[in-house]
Amino acid sequence: MTSRREQVIEAVKALVAEALSNADVKRNLAKPERIAPGGLAVVRDGDPGEPEVLLSPLAYVYTHRIPVEVAAYESASVPREEVLDGMLGAIGNAVRTDRTLGGLCDFLEVEAPAPADLETLGAAPARFAEIAVVAVYGTTDPLN
Repeated sequence: MTSRREQVIEAVKALVAEALSNADVKRNLAKPERIAPGGLAVVRDGDPGEPEVLLSPLAYVYTHRIPVEVAAYESASVPREEVLDGMLGAIGNAVRTDRTLGGLCDFLEVEAPAPADLETLGAAPARFAEIAVVAVYGTTDPLN
């Protein structure tokens, strides 16, 4: 059976993919070669950190910060800042509508973005932002 950690990360990836239906959504992409016309989102595993341990019954409660990198080019009529803002807003709306990832988490929230320009040799500049989806969940075993 897949660990709760993996289930949560895959559910976050699915949530981002559904929110950004035109974007290319990947997990742990080492080095993006290109940004798709609909944008690119890379979901990283992140670090679940040290759990809060409950003793009766034994449970490990994690506050897992899952980084999501989002990148976009401008369209013919929309500046890249607005394209990126729309993508981030779509992710925020998806999180707001399912704060438990279908029951996998106790709570899900999103941290504010850190936007920046993304320069690539021979290509138009893109806009990039890193956000973090923070999932609070419990498990009876730190490895499962």
